[in-house]
Amino acid sequence: MRDRGDRGGPFDEGERRMTSTVVKAKLRDILSFRALFLQESNFQIRYDACHERGWTDSYLLMIDGVPVGYGSIKGQEIKDRDTVFEFFVIPSFRKMSSSLFRELLVTSGAPLIECQSNDLPLASLLFEFATAISSDTVLLGDHVATRRVIPGASVRRRTKADRPFEHSVEPVGDYVLDVNGEIVATAGFLLHYNMPFADLYMEVREDCRGRGFASFLLQEVKKECYLAGRVPAARCGLGNAASRGALINAGLRVSGFMLKGEASRLRHTES
Repeated sequence: MRDRGDRGGPFDEGERRMTSTVVKAKLRDILSFRALFLQESNFQIRYDACHERGWTDSYLLMIDGVPVGYGSIKGQEIKDRDTVFEFFVIPSFRKMSSSLFRELLVTSGAPLIECQSNDLPLASLLFEFATAISSDTVLLGDHVATRRVIPGASVRRRTKADRPFEHSVEPVGDYVLDVNGEIVATAGFLLHYNMPFADLYMEVREDCRGRGFASFLLQEVKKECYLAGRVPAARCGLGNAASRGALINAGLRVSGFMLKGEASRLRHTES
């Protein structure tokens, strides 16, 4: 099968140098490319909901005037648009990613880049174009089914009659860990992420921590997550060893890190 380049069209690299440009667009204009991005990624996208909540600016990436991908800018503060956080180019033109990314930074004026380290194309561009790169969040995906047991403990859905302990970090979850008639932990999963992923959360009563309750509860909530047609995932602060340990003991594993840097290397890049 011959493509446009074979017929001497705008993608014929043998005839002339291709030109990369970036144009501001509506969210609807990038959805077909974003569907390809999500299919290729196949992991939880932390900032997925920013699009539907209207917290992003969208840009089409063009080669010789033809769209070949998209870039998205979000705000570290909702009203601002200062951070590139999604960037996708179809495989045929991925070798021009550096040129297109540079155009996106110039056109949008975004001073920051943020990405997940498991998003390899954007992570590569982060290290090419950014300085002062740091991370404060670890990402986890499901790995194995565990079989933890705690005598006298059971997991059930929270009822209106329940009076959970006061939570200091996470919301009160839809599931409770009952130990000998006493609620010692709650957990749940959030659904505002890209399908089919959901985000696990939990909190253990302060005087009951360090006894394996979190891992047992998360193990059981993982089952409920799958029964709801979702794949469990999670994130926690990079320095939160207790939460990370509980998630890993419940069968998750580290799948990446959130990376952030300053877009300060806008040098000329060859396509």
